[in-house]
Amino acid sequence: MKKIFIFLLFMTTIATGKAGDNPFLRPFDTPHGTAPFGLIKTEHYEPAFEQAIREHQQEIDRIVADTAPATFRNTIEAMEFSGQLLTRVSSVFFNLLSAESNDEMMAVSQRLSPKLSKHSNNINLNEKLFERIKAVYDARLTSGLTPEQIRLTEEYYDNFEDSGATLSPEKKQVYRQLSEELSKATLEYGQNNLKETNAFEMLLTNEADLAGLPESVREAAASKAKSKSKEGWLFDLSAPSYIGLMKYSTRRDLRRKLYMAYNTKSVNGGEFDNKRLVQQIVNLRLQIANLLGYKNYADYVLKNRMAKNQQSVFTLLDQLAAAYGPVAKQEVSEVQAFAAETEGAAIDIQPWDWSFYADKLKHKRYDLNDERVRPYFELENVKKGVFGLATDLYGLTFVKNDAIAVYHPEVEAFDVMDENGAFLAVLYTDFHPRDGKRSGAWMTSYKEQYIKDGADSRPQVSIVMNFTRPTETKPALLTFDEVETFLHEFGHALHGMLAKSTYPSLSGTNVYRDFVELPSQLMENWLVEKEYLDRFAFHYQTGEKMPQELVQKIIDASNYTTGYLCLRQLSFGYLDMAWYTLEKPFDGDVRAFEQTAMQRVQLMPVVPEACMSTAFGHIFSGGYAAGYYSYKWSEVLDADAFSVFKKNGIFDRKTARSFRTNILEKGNTEDPSKLYLRFRGQEPSIDALLERNGIRQ
Repeated sequence: MKKIFIFLLFMTTIATGKAGDNPFLRPFDTPHGTAPFGLIKTEHYEPAFEQAIREHQQEIDRIVADTAPATFRNTIEAMEFSGQLLTRVSSVFFNLLSAESNDEMMAVSQRLSPKLSKHSNNINLNEKLFERIKAVYDARLTSGLTPEQIRLTEEYYDNFEDSGATLSPEKKQVYRQLSEELSKATLEYGQNNLKETNAFEMLLTNEADLAGLPESVREAAASKAKSKSKEGWLFDLSAPSYIGLMKYSTRRDLRRKLYMAYNTKSVNGGEFDNKRLVQQIVNLRLQIANLLGYKNYADYVLKNRMAKNQQSVFTLLDQLAAAYGPVAKQEVSEVQAFAAETEGAAIDIQPWDWSFYADKLKHKRYDLNDERVRPYFELENVKKGVFGLATDLYGLTFVKNDAIAVYHPEVEAFDVMDENGAFLAVLYTDFHPRDGKRSGAWMTSYKEQYIKDGADSRPQVSIVMNFTRPTETKPALLTFDEVETFLHEFGHALHGMLAKSTYPSLSGTNVYRDFVELPSQLMENWLVEKEYLDRFAFHYQTGEKMPQELVQKIIDASNYTTGYLCLRQLSFGYLDMAWYTLEKPFDGDVRAFEQTAMQRVQLMPVVPEACMSTAFGHIFSGGYAAGYYSYKWSEVLDADAFSVFKKNGIFDRKTARSFRTNILEKGNTEDPSKLYLRFRGQEPSIDALLERNGIRQ
């Protein structure tokens, strides 16, 4: 199941240390069994992994050697709860590799990656083990299993089948080799991106170069420079730094320089170039799909998604392109005209101009930009607002617990309590960018929820962001987009924290990729609701509530450039599908292929040097290969779902209870289409999304 295959997804590793001093090799005697981060050192990982692999293999061997007929309990359930040490070590290392990494951890991950991949293959390709799984699978409907047990059995069978269990011995060996090569390639791809991102800095020493930048951006850049013992203003490729300069700098040359650095990552033939790895990853995945009987990798992936097949994906992408395309083209024309008017001369806007002129036009139309709203989005107030929404909807409370160890001084840990006072989960929050932390935002799990021996073992989840830092004179003041990101990742966290499954593989966010974004994207809807903003958007200096006219401007501007933003997402979806619907090995030019794949929804002039594919971690080193469409698929669902809240009241407890019991608690215990139908009472429709965005077909 997912727990078994996690090694292939993350591909990571470690070093050496004495077992007696290794915190992984003894129980975590900590609050809620949380990781003792203060005791864990890099040298602890490798011996812990080695021990964990041995223990897990011994457990699998005992399952295979059992002379009793295969049953759910002695085979499926036994596998489900095997490898607990490996799961524990993996969760800590894999998560810190993204949030608190260094060169030593990266090197160590490369050393152990082949061992983890080999261990995974040893399980997935074990013929006698699969025979037992198949025996349980064949009798699943007649052996008195619960619906959840049937679901788990089917998931195990399907995952083993998809991992080569039914192949001939010769083809199993080929599968083993391909999967191990893929494991290594995807790991190297992600590490190249991180190293390339960390390597770029742009130091400005002349104040004239800061023309157009608001005080908040200048102060953040000065703080960044000071933190690295440099004089001046330092910009890098972290989101707050990059977006701040691209949106406000009047220096077109600097915008272009930063844009080119961001959009030519791992493509210029240097040490961290990913063009070769793009080709290798695409071709390895195609070979694996072919080996398993599929024409392409998309067919292999999509059979276990809500979409079911690539035709459904392209239907959605095409439908949205047709609906939003005319709007997007009109938006680009308007920004182009505004740019010419602003400059007093003809100007062909380039990609590095879009944010600058689009934001200025937004300010002209709505008297609104990030700097107007920042003072009302102080991080501590926003945190109260986000947590408070969970209180209003689900009755949850959040209590900071300083007794729980954290992996960085900026990280906080909370006990999450249910309405009846029962402990629900541990929540870690990690808000700001730093060296060794990858870009973007994500929710992750240190421990899944499950029920064993009658005890409900509660989850430990984390939300990780890269928000604007506090400065010497101001607290962290967020942009509207950052608050939206907070709500998004918190929606994922709720999915994990409210889980109520028996088995960890079916718990929380372990659902179909095109369903997992529903809880996260649903949460974003509240941010353009006046009644919600009134609850937490207070000026950080005066404490005054956000003025009603500013709240209204946020609501009025909520669909600004919605067409452009939709087509941008569609371009990523089309690119993803182009790579993974290939039916022949790729040996061409990565940039040329990409430009062809995206040209249908291309709105800006093509920049020949730029390349998305060499830095598209979602589909090359993450879990979104043939799955990026999921964001738009889930957007249809979230708009449709929120229409119920709009009808019944955005804080309606009955609606929230239905969403909790039918979606958030269920995980992957049932087919997501059935779960959604049970909540909604009807099939989802694209109409709510079009209505929300002011679009009409």
